[in-house]
Amino acid sequence: MLKQFLNLKLSQKLSPQQIQLMKLIQLPTQAFEQRLLEEMNENPALETGKEDEEYEKDEFENDDYDDFDDSESIDADDINIDEYLSDDDTPDYKTQANNYSDDDEARESPLAAPISFHQDLINQLNTFILDDHEREIAEFLVGSIDDMGYIRRSIPDIVDDMAFTQAIYTDEYMVERMLQVIHQLEPSGVGARDLQECLLLQLKHKTPTDSVELAADIIENQFDAFTKKHYDKLIQKYNISNEHLKKAVFEIEKLNPKPGGGFTGNNKITENVVPDFAIRIVDNELELSLNGRNAPSLHVSKDYQEMMQTYKASRDKSNSQKEAVQFIKQKLDSAKWFIDAIKQRQETLFVTMNAIMHYQEEYFLDGDETKLKPMILKDIADIVGLDISTVSRVANSKYVETPYGTKLIKEFFSEAMKNDQGEDVSTLEIKKILQNIIEEEDKKKPLPDDQLAELLKEKGYPIARRTIAKYREQLDIPVARMRKKI
Repeated sequence: MLKQFLNLKLSQKLSPQQIQLMKLIQLPTQAFEQRLLEEMNENPALETGKEDEEYEKDEFENDDYDDFDDSESIDADDINIDEYLSDDDTPDYKTQANNYSDDDEARESPLAAPISFHQDLINQLNTFILDDHEREIAEFLVGSIDDMGYIRRSIPDIVDDMAFTQAIYTDEYMVERMLQVIHQLEPSGVGARDLQECLLLQLKHKTPTDSVELAADIIENQFDAFTKKHYDKLIQKYNISNEHLKKAVFEIEKLNPKPGGGFTGNNKITENVVPDFAIRIVDNELELSLNGRNAPSLHVSKDYQEMMQTYKASRDKSNSQKEAVQFIKQKLDSAKWFIDAIKQRQETLFVTMNAIMHYQEEYFLDGDETKLKPMILKDIADIVGLDISTVSRVANSKYVETPYGTKLIKEFFSEAMKNDQGEDVSTLEIKKILQNIIEEEDKKKPLPDDQLAELLKEKGYPIARRTIAKYREQLDIPVARMRKKI
């Protein structure tokens, strides 16, 4: 049986140019500079800097496109040569006159090639006297260490893996022997199978004192009680004073649970944050500027303009010349679009951040996080007349330098909650107050979530216990038991 339906669907498709513009808007300063470099390499019609010469537009006012017929791949009406021969080649779209200075120019510093974490461990192995077989096993173990400094595989698995993948035949006893060698490498604790072994290895590297020896005994024999912070049980178990236990716990707290994570020569690349905007206070007024590296001076290549001029002056227009001018037109169109896209990107970035700055004016004037107002993407989108997704692209990937530090813009956005007066308050404000309460609590008797909820309620913020737990986790604050101090 056939059924006939009438289905109306409204859809909006973005053009390739619009998609590219959205991608440009999303890029932070450093990524934008890389994208600009790629475009310069791909399009020879696009150049940076100011031109040495200016072209007189009057020379090319006569639109003479003879010798083309409709059968050719391009048509006379498709090309307006005057568009590509304008003397207005230096863009005037910098957002502010003072937002680009010599200080904004990228300075290149020579960087020493870093030694990787694993290569450093191999270099240390060279100081040990090992035969070829032992060295093969030791190097395989180093290769099994993860970036945090742990070996998270069992000895039998390692023995089997060496036999099947490396044709290195050995036994568990020999692997255990070489593991003891690995445990002598720096940073101390490297090559541990779990956190308990990692902490114990570090304590054994320390100069023996009463506190260090007690700490090692606690980690080795009372690890579960220690992790659960059952300090009363430990005092009773070892028949020691509260002060003695406090010193031992202090020794443990100084240890590094991730011995490989802080290695400066690790393979991970630490990227410096380059602020995309700067907010300054001048005469008690907020002043916004866009990083000048987002405002390059671009123009169409003089050589390509001359090619157009030569083609126009030519009487005999061969097929090869027509193909050449088609290629030139394509590159000029692309260059012109890219310049316009950069202008749109700058304007979008500036108007969006300007709206955010004025929306959160109270915070930016004094830096008090409790003055951050509830603000969602739609609030800013409505102000600037842009799509919510566009505002999101600006907020999610850009940083702003403020008098109170460099901040990720998306951190200024938050949902609203009602206080006991029925007023909308930012969840950021509530989190800040919660954080302050926890910082000021008695660490001998840290406050559980239900008590935290009661305290916030007394301050005028009726928050459920489960919401307190969610905010606490978002702030990376552990539960009360784990915040306990001796």
